[in-house]
Amino acid sequence: MEDVKIFWQKIKHLYKVLCQDEWDATTTGIIVALLSILIMAWWRPWGAVGAIRNWGDWMLFKAGVFNGDLAELVGFVNEDGEKILTKSILFNTGSVIGLGFIGGAFISACLGGQFAFRFPPIREYVKAIIAGILMGIGAALAGGCNVGGMYNAIGNLAANGFAMWVGLVPGVLLGLWLLYKEMEHVEWGAGGSFTLEIPFLIQLVLGIAGLIGVIWCANYYAHFKGEEFVEYITSLSGILLIAVGLGYTMQRGRWCMIQGFREPHMTGDCKMAKSVALSIIIVAVGAAILKYGVATRLGGDPVLDPMNYVRGTFGWGGLVGGFIFGLGAMLAGGCGSGALWRVGEGQIKLWVAVPFFSLSNSLMLAWFSNYRFEEKGYLGKYIYLPDVLGYGYTMALVVGFATLWYLVVSWNEDSNKLLLPM
Repeated sequence: MEDVKIFWQKIKHLYKVLCQDEWDATTTGIIVALLSILIMAWWRPWGAVGAIRNWGDWMLFKAGVFNGDLAELVGFVNEDGEKILTKSILFNTGSVIGLGFIGGAFISACLGGQFAFRFPPIREYVKAIIAGILMGIGAALAGGCNVGGMYNAIGNLAANGFAMWVGLVPGVLLGLWLLYKEMEHVEWGAGGSFTLEIPFLIQLVLGIAGLIGVIWCANYYAHFKGEEFVEYITSLSGILLIAVGLGYTMQRGRWCMIQGFREPHMTGDCKMAKSVALSIIIVAVGAAILKYGVATRLGGDPVLDPMNYVRGTFGWGGLVGGFIFGLGAMLAGGCGSGALWRVGEGQIKLWVAVPFFSLSNSLMLAWFSNYRFEEKGYLGKYIYLPDVLGYGYTMALVVGFATLWYLVVSWNEDSNKLLLPM
């Protein structure tokens, strides 16, 4: 009987570690990087804005804003006016990643007893709308949000990722300065916040139901029967499961990239900044292997298309887009990926921000696509760094950049020289 009791205690301890404790930033960053490599090997790099834009496209298509030639431009119908299945919310790879991400965060929050409907002060709703619009515009200019435009762009050895990184820093600083001014001078709309708690037993049931739902959906994709896109849709099973893992991991570790840019200048804490730098290095190593492997050296096709996440925004598009996105993310209280996992744990402010993020990004991208801004070089250049530097020097650049960031934030943690005064 004593042995059974000890075994039960081990089960409870494991549940506590996996489902209730907050994971440290370094562990979370490593797991995020490994899952990022897995999803690249399975099919494609992951991103947040791809899902968010697809939802905006869908809303505008259903509302009749995207119709005729415009509906064809954004890919919802073909030249005969027939709907394209792969643009559907349930069958678009970006959308499935986003839904899986939210689902993973929801499961994590429920199993950990952290899900609740958190209604912010009235002023935060206004900030959420402004933030969503800014994030959508910034992501359009930079060729992606903090994930596709920076994290996975650098990880995929694209020069535009560095441009967005450089733009994000002053955008975050301006957002932090505005936050200080708001705290000091703005009193309107400070009330009205409340939290609707959910009993833990109900959360536990919801978390288990969510887990069962994910397994059912993955099985549905894996055994899809249809006349077209069968291989495409069956592959969505792996995309969904890995995305759920990413959402679960980020919520469990409260891992938000924008925090890595904010905290060194707000409190001096650099744990998240170090974690993001380490995570990018790991992703870059994985992407380099997938893009330049044995098959490539023998004249075959690489596992991953080298041009994945290489966008024509290495220039003012990446810099200005990063600045605008960083400002919006500060007002929102979460970056692209951070917004999605916060949606999954019930933060109503992000429930407001994400739809406006969707709509603004969808409209901006439709405009850019119509006039082929990116293809014509209006936003910057397409630069796949190994084509310019070779793989060795490119990896040295990524590791060197991340190491420099690591050293600067570590120095600031002790010296507080880069803190933004209130």
